[in-house]
Amino acid sequence: MRYEIQGTVMQILDVYLSNGESIYTESGGMAWMRGNIEMKTGTKGGLLSGLGRKLAGESLFMTTYTCHSPEGLVVFTPEAPGKVLPFHLAAGQSLICQKDTFMCAENSVKLEIHFSKKLGAGLFGGEGFILQKVTGPGAVFMEIPGEVREYTLNAGEVMQVDPGYIAMFEPTVSYDISMVKGVANVLFSGEGLFLARLTGPGRIWLQSLPLSNLAAKLAKYLPTKSG
Repeated sequence: MRYEIQGTVMQILDVYLSNGESIYTESGGMAWMRGNIEMKTGTKGGLLSGLGRKLAGESLFMTTYTCHSPEGLVVFTPEAPGKVLPFHLAAGQSLICQKDTFMCAENSVKLEIHFSKKLGAGLFGGEGFILQKVTGPGAVFMEIPGEVREYTLNAGEVMQVDPGYIAMFEPTVSYDISMVKGVANVLFSGEGLFLARLTGPGRIWLQSLPLSNLAAKLAKYLPTKSG
């Protein structure tokens, strides 16, 4: 399997499959394809796995695309302007990500729900207790709204982040929530009551365009029904 990422603001992922190779995505995730490509839609892993993915923000059903010609092309596009990030995970290597981050992956990659172990992160982290977890081996592609900044945290090093800006982090990174200090900060900073604390060691990926922020901005310009 080989791939190309095209574009800048609204990137496109071209995946070239050789005979017998497969890639899967959430239902409706494919944009177009070429060659003798077989589509097979199912819950992938059973009903419980499908329900778990649904809770984590993905569709109940996943579609697998398998090539039955010397070469086939399957194209994927993100749901919002942003970046497509490729990862080649080793066996047992994992990434923790916010819902809707997963784009597509090789069949050998496992996609499952991930529960936050800390009560504060679960109740006030913006995404509830449930995140997504992808585990190798294999190639996986993530779609992240806006621009992406990657940081490597040393052991004990802390990054405080508005929860909506967290895209992904490695399992070695601790994720918790802390309350903003100071009455004036709470009332007038516009940052809300809580900030996420990401504590190293490990890598983190932050996004510049939380979809909730974009939706709130667009909502101001949408027509409303008159009373």
